[in-house]
Amino acid sequence: MTHRSSRICTTLGALLACWLAIGASIPVYATPLAGEAAAPLNSVTEHVILFVLEGFSQDSLKSGAMPVLSKLVKEGSVTWSANAVQPALRLPMMASLVTGLPVEKHGITWNSFEFSRGYPRAPSLFDYLDVAGGRDSAVFFMDEALYQLAKPAPYTDYQLCGALRPECGAQKLVAYIQQYFQKASSGHGYGHAVHALPHLLIVHLPEAGRAGVLHGWNSKEYQQALKTVDTAMKSVLDLFNHYNLLDRTAVLVTTLSTKGNDAGGETTQAEAPAVPWIVSGAGIARGQVIRQPVSIIDTGATVMRMLKLETHTEWDSKVIEEIFQNDTAARTVPRAKKR
Repeated sequence: MTHRSSRICTTLGALLACWLAIGASIPVYATPLAGEAAAPLNSVTEHVILFVLEGFSQDSLKSGAMPVLSKLVKEGSVTWSANAVQPALRLPMMASLVTGLPVEKHGITWNSFEFSRGYPRAPSLFDYLDVAGGRDSAVFFMDEALYQLAKPAPYTDYQLCGALRPECGAQKLVAYIQQYFQKASSGHGYGHAVHALPHLLIVHLPEAGRAGVLHGWNSKEYQQALKTVDTAMKSVLDLFNHYNLLDRTAVLVTTLSTKGNDAGGETTQAEAPAVPWIVSGAGIARGQVIRQPVSIIDTGATVMRMLKLETHTEWDSKVIEEIFQNDTAARTVPRAKKR
C-alpha cells in the first residue's frame, strides 16, 4: 500500500511539474488599470502603411461612414491639428510628406504634372529607407499630378491610376495593390523594382475630397465616398492580414486636404490648415491624444523610427516620439539584405 501511494505521489508530482512548465510558456495578459492605455500584443514594426486621404476631417467620422478609420483612431494615437504646408494643395503637400521638407526647400509650389520641371532633387523618405536599412517602398497614387514625385529608383515601385481614367477609383487601386502583392510574394518579383513585399506602402485615396468638391460637402455623394475610402482601407488591411503581416504593421493616416477644401485647386487658403494625423498598430501607444506639435513634414522621420532606422543626416522631419510604446526601444536593426 505504501509502495503504491509512493508511485501515485510521484506521478502526480510529474503531472504538476509538467503543468507548471506549460503554464509558464503561456503569456498572461493583465487587464490594464483604469486610465492606462492598452498596449497592442506586438511591439515590433516591420511594415508601415501610409494612407493619404483628401477632403477628410474629424467631422467626417460623425456620420459613422468610416468604421475602420474610427477603430484606428480609438486604438491608436491621434492629433486633429497637425500642421500642413502652404500652399495646401495636392502636389506640394504630397511632396512635403515624402521628402520631409517644407515647400521652400523642396521647391514644388505648382499643382499639376510638368515634365520640364523634372523630379524633386531632394532625397525622399524612400531614399532614406534604402540607405539606412535596405527597406523597399511601393507607392500607389490616384492623381496624374503626382507623377512629378515618381522618381525612378531600384527600391521604390510606383503605380498610378488617375482621374483621367474613368475606371480609376479606390476599388481599382485596391485591385492593383492585391495584384502587386500576389506577384511580389511569388518569388519572381513584380517585374519592376521591388522583388518582395514592401516595407512601406503608400496608398493615396482622394475620392472623398473629389466628391465634396463636385457634389457638396453635405451631399450623399460625399458620404458614399467616405464609405468607399473606408472600404478600401479595410481591403488593404485585410490583405496584410492574409499575408500574416498585420500584427507587425503600423498604420499612419493623414490627408492632403480637409473637409471643405479642394486639394486639386490652384489657390488655397491664406494660412496652412490643421489636418488629422493618426497612427495605430504595432509598436504604437493606444487610446492616446498626441500632445506635442506635429507637422505632416514629421511623417518621414516617424516612419523611419517605426522601422528602427536612423538617417544620420540633418532633416526637417522630426520623430513624434510620443506615439510609441514605452517598451519599444529606439535601437536600430541590421540592414536588410537586398533581394
